[in-house]
Amino acid sequence: MPAKRDRQESATPLGRILQNTAWLLGGKGFGAICGLAYLAIQTRTLGLKDFGHFALIFGTAQALTSIAGFQSWRVAVRYGSEHVHNKDWGKFGRLAMLCGMIDAVGAVIGCIFAAVVIFGFAHVLDLNPKYVDVAFWYCCISLWALVSAPTGVVRALNRFDMAVYVEAIVPSGRLVAALIIWATGPSVGRFLAAWAAVDILEAVLYWYMARRLSPESVRLSNLGKWRQALAENPGVARFFLITYGGSSIDAAMKNGPLLIVGGWVGTRAAGLYRLASQLSQALSKLSTLLTRSVYAEVARVRVASKAEEFRKLAVQTTMIAGVAGLAVVAIAVLAGEQLLAMIGGEAFESGAGILVPLAIASSFDLASVAFEPVLHSTGKARHSLVARLIAVVALGLGLWQFIPIGPSGAAWAVALAGAVSYLVMGLMAWRTLRQVEAGKITVGVEDEPLE
Repeated sequence: MPAKRDRQESATPLGRILQNTAWLLGGKGFGAICGLAYLAIQTRTLGLKDFGHFALIFGTAQALTSIAGFQSWRVAVRYGSEHVHNKDWGKFGRLAMLCGMIDAVGAVIGCIFAAVVIFGFAHVLDLNPKYVDVAFWYCCISLWALVSAPTGVVRALNRFDMAVYVEAIVPSGRLVAALIIWATGPSVGRFLAAWAAVDILEAVLYWYMARRLSPESVRLSNLGKWRQALAENPGVARFFLITYGGSSIDAAMKNGPLLIVGGWVGTRAAGLYRLASQLSQALSKLSTLLTRSVYAEVARVRVASKAEEFRKLAVQTTMIAGVAGLAVVAIAVLAGEQLLAMIGGEAFESGAGILVPLAIASSFDLASVAFEPVLHSTGKARHSLVARLIAVVALGLGLWQFIPIGPSGAAWAVALAGAVSYLVMGLMAWRTLRQVEAGKITVGVEDEPLE
């Protein structure tokens, strides 16, 4: 049975990006409402200090998941788009199951890291000793609930519409769980247990959906054919390592400041930082959605269109994302304090000084949404890794200079790193597009040595 790709699609690449983003926005709009609701329940029932403990445990799990994960969805899209375009479901399936194997290896490694971090350094994070065991098990479950590989399968097939239904499980499940916990007695442990159960459910459903969409590809018999998958996709191992490096740096930039705030200032400050971070992420959710849509479409254009259309698509998406980024900052400046008070109560109002710089950082992420897909699809993935390394150095310098101010200092360090990443990666993407247009780079050729 061939893969199911019977959805009506727009005729233009930009139209398909907007169509896919609209599907994702529909699901994420629902998710955002649920997210704000269960976040309000958490902050008001746990209080600032216990919410700080929850934030530190959740942030540690996210950091470990990002570090142990290999961003295999990018590999499935980057290399799988050509197999899907050629309707070579055997090659696509072997690649998909290779991605699944890599996710499993990452989960094992991540559990080892979790044991070292939680049992060895919980005191550094000012974590209450009674939460140490539950923090370890929550991190392990989060690692095994990764849905990177099936996500890549769905995106390579351009079935963002189907992903919406599965991804709605997380926010709706968390909201239902939060309401039950609110009624029966809130605690950090109960919230973590509920979050873990919902994540596992999403993982099971994502794999089931990938199997339904492409039954010839997602099958256990392809698990033992990883050597063949490596041979059929030249450069895939190097691409794995490069995207892994990039995702690890990204994890350090997103979750590192929260953990530093918890260890340097305390759990109450971590709770403030976490709520402000959550709200800035909610305001800039379009960044995540556009990244998913743009990455898949740029990979598709790489194998099916001309260089001129490729460049036009990158410019159009960058302009749209830039305008959206300015809107995010304006909302944070004008209504940030009111939003924080509405969600968390008066104890969280002081988080407005954290929200604005985090919104500025998110706006840079949003404006640069097309840069990394361009570099990856043209065989310049190492360039994006170099840009992220430069940004993480800027983050380190910013934290060194600004952390004495408190959690708002950490937020300004994140904004500085976002600006540096935008400028450096933007210059690299612009140069690459110029080379593609001049015919100096053939789209789809693997990484060339850095000049």
